[in-house]
Amino acid sequence: MAAALKVPLSIIRHRCVRRSSATVRTICSLSTFTFQASSLYLRPQRYVRHISASVNEEASARLAADSAESGGPTIFDKIISKEIPSSIVYEDDKVLAFRDINPQAPVHVLVIPKVRDGLTQLGKAQTRHAEILGQLLYASKVVADKEGIADGYRVVINNGPSACQSVYHLHLHVLGGRQMKWPPG
Repeated sequence: MAAALKVPLSIIRHRCVRRSSATVRTICSLSTFTFQASSLYLRPQRYVRHISASVNEEASARLAADSAESGGPTIFDKIISKEIPSSIVYEDDKVLAFRDINPQAPVHVLVIPKVRDGLTQLGKAQTRHAEILGQLLYASKVVADKEGIADGYRVVINNGPSACQSVYHLHLHVLGGRQMKWPPG
């Protein structure tokens, strides 16, 4: 039988950040919390970094949104023109797919149109963009096949600062190689 441990409340608060508000309130009313060592493993520093990264990601998204209308080249334009190197997974005359430099899954590939044509985010799509939107989804399927994740993957499009879109050049994230959880976010 595992020994019972007493953990200071400050550590439990970090562990419960992602739980419901009711769980946090219940735990916060206690001065310490007793649990069986075998049933829970706390790594409070991991959660502190996660919270910090989320705040930085949100700040970056707001900053990117503020400069989105400038019309200047994005990092993706520089990848398309080969000014910035990337690990290309798939390319045709209309789209480019390359590995994300900050992967959130074992397979994390970005799929982008080679010509932006005002398509900075999905919310800006117009009728004239229908063909390229279809091509982006088809390219996502091709990437999944090439990467060996065709049996289960997720395609994500972040739209705007509330969704933490950080580059205003429409792009799809193809994520796989691990169990995807639900709900996302």
